[in-house]
Amino acid sequence: MTENTPDETPAAQQPRGTTPEPSGVDLARVALRAAKEQARARGDAAQQRKQARRGGGLRSGARADGRDPMALGAAINRLLTERGWETPAAVGGVMGRWPQIVGDDLAKHCVPQRYDEDERVLTVQCDSTAWATQLRLLAPQLVARLNQDLGHGTVRLIKVQGPGGPARRFGPLRAPGSTGPGDTYG
Repeated sequence: MTENTPDETPAAQQPRGTTPEPSGVDLARVALRAAKEQARARGDAAQQRKQARRGGGLRSGARADGRDPMALGAAINRLLTERGWETPAAVGGVMGRWPQIVGDDLAKHCVPQRYDEDERVLTVQCDSTAWATQLRLLAPQLVARLNQDLGHGTVRLIKVQGPGGPARRFGPLRAPGSTGPGDTYG
């Protein structure tokens, strides 16, 4: 495991299970989302009052209202915003663009496996110990690049996993007390 941002509180000093308070860009996004929702609510209320004065219920008109169909992209963006899935969706996009972010050579040998949103840790599996070592050396630059794309503090740590060993077989030629090929790979 590699610590990559010295300006943050170390994980040992931060209480486990607590999420950091939003700051900077994240706080601005929350405030903007709240302001948009309040403005939308005021607009909906004014529209309802206007329709009530006209003596009508729901009427069709030339202007857009909440009953109009939405484009699929707009509906998905609205769902992501309402559910708070922006960060996981952005990280999923990074996993899809992995070769462009790390380069083709590294992408052929190192594959992102999962992202832990609570710990802000990206786990990457490499197919050899040499590539795992290379990725560990490049981890600080990679974390900086990912945070530049996703927002500050989205990825705090890159956990690099080496290759998995071959399956352990139990048979007649096994030495007692031996762990088999796990000595090499594990």
